[in-house]
Amino acid sequence: MGYKILITEPIDKKGIEYLKEEGYELKMGSGITEEILMEEGVDCDGILTRNGNITEKVLTTCKKLKVVAMHGVGVDCIDVDAATRLGIQVTNAASSNQSSVAEYAIGLILMLAKRSIHYNNGLKSGNLEVRKMYGSDVSGKTLGIIGMGNIGTQVAKIAAFGLNMKVIGYNRRIKGKKQTDYALLTDDMDEVISSADFLSLHLPGSISTKHIIGERELSLMKKEAYLINTGRGEIIDESALINILKEHKIMGAALDVFEGNLPKPDNPLLHMEHVIVTPHTAAFTTEALERMAYQAALGITEVLEKRPVSYPVNKIKDSFEENKGITAVMNYYRYEFGDKY
Repeated sequence: MGYKILITEPIDKKGIEYLKEEGYELKMGSGITEEILMEEGVDCDGILTRNGNITEKVLTTCKKLKVVAMHGVGVDCIDVDAATRLGIQVTNAASSNQSSVAEYAIGLILMLAKRSIHYNNGLKSGNLEVRKMYGSDVSGKTLGIIGMGNIGTQVAKIAAFGLNMKVIGYNRRIKGKKQTDYALLTDDMDEVISSADFLSLHLPGSISTKHIIGERELSLMKKEAYLINTGRGEIIDESALINILKEHKIMGAALDVFEGNLPKPDNPLLHMEHVIVTPHTAAFTTEALERMAYQAALGITEVLEKRPVSYPVNKIKDSFEENKGITAVMNYYRYEFGDKY
């Protein structure tokens, strides 16, 4: 059958080629607003998106729609509840970027500890006084991780096995404490925050995680501790973080994500010397972008061809009851109990 797929933004050629090999007609989108998506997706069987505003209105208007595939892991731009009610399968690229983001988080930790940004900027500007600023070792220090899903676990293993760090991780599904070979897992988030020399956040954006790190939680951090966020900007109360940093109540921060996507030029976080900022690029590696495109395209073909779904986000009858593939079921539970917490 000749299915039509809307691709809302440019993706790696691997995803394009895969869909073309399946014989699908591809429509390259011109924007990601609700209005544009309703117009361009109205005659499409599937939508592949990176940042498209996939609202209930879009889903309702596009009456042929059977699948929405996310080019990435987080699906906060898609109304998943509405899709489920309408019988539309949502998929993502769940295993596409965990190594890339984990490596990036570790890189930010090392940049903070070693003060490499300060040394770089100082030397380039002729300010050799920066040599009087000293970095610190991470070996033997405590890394606290909020969110022990795929990415958080990868960060923990690199830190423990590669950098000789002590790791304590928050996982709400652990009752009490559990010691693994790479981390002490606990359901006590306050303990993780207060014991960390470096606190790394790896939670998705959702109603339950919005501002989960607020003024109270930030006040629990050691004065010499650093905060790293490569999860979602909304999990931190940004106003509270700005105040904490202005008052030098923590040593510094490294942020790849911000509230409301990218920060405006007057955001104080962009002008603090003890804050490293990057424009939501932790997953932007050649390899990760290839995997995202392929896994998103794979999700579309699996749904349309009625095969077991490898990376489902929601539970739709056609994907789980009529196609009882072990791959679909296992990947559903990996999503449910993976990077959510």
